[in-house]
Amino acid sequence: VQGTAEVAQLDIKDHFRSFKIHFPAGRTANIQIGASVAINGTCLTVTAIDGDVLSFDVMAETLRATSLGNLQLGSKVNFERSARVGDEIGGHNVSGHVHCTASIIKVEDTANNRRVSFRLSDPMFAKYVLPKGFIAVDGCSLTVGEVWDGACFSVYLIPETMRVTVFGYKGEGDTVNIEIEAQTQAIVETVERVVQQQLAKLGLAAAGGADAAGVAAAAAAAVAAASSGGAA
Repeated sequence: VQGTAEVAQLDIKDHFRSFKIHFPAGRTANIQIGASVAINGTCLTVTAIDGDVLSFDVMAETLRATSLGNLQLGSKVNFERSARVGDEIGGHNVSGHVHCTASIIKVEDTANNRRVSFRLSDPMFAKYVLPKGFIAVDGCSLTVGEVWDGACFSVYLIPETMRVTVFGYKGEGDTVNIEIEAQTQAIVETVERVVQQQLAKLGLAAAGGADAAGVAAAAAAAVAAASSGGAA
């Protein structure tokens, strides 16, 4: 995330939104209509340019899958322009394709840290959320702290993250966009598939049913956790 911007105008139609978002001075330099900009982790297309104000259209599927439908006039949003060849990658690669949302269920502050706990809106994505693995929350590349209850996880934020992102404004009950880390997803699904195939060869998949699926999921999670642990 490169900073925060503010919703300056909002046009609400049936299953459709048009946003005008005011960016900090200089942040829209050399941008063109048709360019991609991530808003709260959601890849959107620039439809109009007026100085530091950019326009975006959001259709029904994006409104369904993300939290952008909750934005109001004056809402703060995270933004990030597309990476260019040669840019430093300060976290993991984020595509701007949101998988689901999550709600903030608890915020715990200490002198110099903040622990934020989330509950995924769709538990099917929980198998990709692993301790010390990567996850994108409202476009921020973050490291997962703990995972529990099948669909809950936490992250830890330093003061700088809160200063430059919307996490300085959000609290319990707010909704965020979640993008699963692509490599973790690929590893989990590949291992699940391979384990299921091997169990089927042994005649265990049909007999074991849910138990066989659980073995596959556990094996996939273990491999993915081992792969992501060093990167965090």
